[in-house]
Amino acid sequence: MTFFFETYGCQMNKAESSAIEQLLLARGWSAADSAQTADLIIINTCSVRATAESRVNGRLGWYTALRKERCDGKPFMLAVTGCMAERLKEKIRERFPAVDYVVGNFEKERFADIAAAAENAARGAEDGSTACTADDVSAGAKTNAPLFRAVSGKKAAVVQNSADPQNVLSFGDQTENDKEDFPDKPAYSFAPLSLEPGAFQAFVPIMHGCNNFCTFCIVPYVRGREISRPFAEIVKELDVLSERGVCEITLLGQNVNSYRWKDGGSALMDFPLLLDRIADHLEKTSSPIKWIRFMSSHPKDLSDDLIGVIKNRPRVCRHIHLPVQHGSSRILQKMNRRYSRETYLDLVDRIRSALPDVSLTTDILIGFPGETEADVEQTLSLMRRVRYEAAFMYYYNPREGTPACSFADQVPTDEKKARLQKVIDLQQVITKEEALKKLGQTVTVLAESPSRDDKAELLGHTERDSRVVFAAEKKLCGHFAQVRLDKLHGNTFRGTIV
Repeated sequence: MTFFFETYGCQMNKAESSAIEQLLLARGWSAADSAQTADLIIINTCSVRATAESRVNGRLGWYTALRKERCDGKPFMLAVTGCMAERLKEKIRERFPAVDYVVGNFEKERFADIAAAAENAARGAEDGSTACTADDVSAGAKTNAPLFRAVSGKKAAVVQNSADPQNVLSFGDQTENDKEDFPDKPAYSFAPLSLEPGAFQAFVPIMHGCNNFCTFCIVPYVRGREISRPFAEIVKELDVLSERGVCEITLLGQNVNSYRWKDGGSALMDFPLLLDRIADHLEKTSSPIKWIRFMSSHPKDLSDDLIGVIKNRPRVCRHIHLPVQHGSSRILQKMNRRYSRETYLDLVDRIRSALPDVSLTTDILIGFPGETEADVEQTLSLMRRVRYEAAFMYYYNPREGTPACSFADQVPTDEKKARLQKVIDLQQVITKEEALKKLGQTVTVLAESPSRDDKAELLGHTERDSRVVFAAEKKLCGHFAQVRLDKLHGNTFRGTIV
């Protein structure tokens, strides 16, 4: 049995896709070379922007056509999961009847059931008990499972890697941990270990959901309220990753620094304490994990204590992704971001005072309802002040169900695009200027993979998340090297091992 993934959106989706992949591998499945040859196709979706949903809709149309083409040859199952599945279950069912399963964010443990259904269907096809015609596809008769199953919140059995039960974390049950959940949502279950075979980098989810309700954002409605993962479970996963030679981890959460955990008593573990204890544990166990990253952080929760941990713990990378979204206090208030332009800049000053060599990156949203040219200029002036090394920049997409969707003074799309281009143009200049300052420096680089342009070179990244290409043998992948930054090509450095 084979599978094929398409994953859209955030790092949390990537981690959850990888976890589902581990579940399938543990059952004896293998990855297909392409969708055209897979037994099970899984599309993990994003709802943050309309463009992401449009891309998924296009792919589902393509898979509908593929279904008809392959029906007399090799049938397949098609599953849609992620935020779009959580938000639009019934609409996906109605528009794309070729989809077999729609699995929301709170039911991803049910992929064990889906895998079993695919295996049963394959066994039926092999002994001739299941026929497949174009009409059967529409009628849902191709397998013993129904054509569509809107997976409910009922808890499935714990999933465990039978091949290696000591080294894989189960889905298990997860409590609210002192947070009120939506009444119509089951509790979120953290996925098993999401490490790909042979990988030396790993995502480690530590919290899920969002309590902030920014007026433009759909995430709280499709991911639910904040739930933090128990410290003991996080440490267990780190030990497994260490045993498998991982050298870099990224702690994940919709608002990663909002982590809060109470372990029975009244003692509270917040994110700075968690990060400090993780660094301490890795040091005491002589773990090969040398770099710790985290994303995404919310400015309102980035405390002086957290800055101190980054300063005092060498394993924590000097790179902070600090989404500002906008430079106007008026717009920030309308967004419900819970900080002002002034408090954000004060936070930046405190970070830079403690970490002079820190790399700051951000998210910027342009074209929010009621935005004026003066507001855009406020954003541009903030960018000049902070001088981000990189930024994810996008214009506002109304998301049905969020407050901002019904706000007055919606900005025309053409105007949003024009304003966004100003932001992009400025950031490109700043990014290049900041990069040029690094030429001649010798930095530590984690080699990731052979370069696409020259197989005699390797591509890697620095602690501060700069991309570097340098000549080296492939066996260096997964190891650290000292590299002098010689040239800049686009946003990528070319360097020499020293």
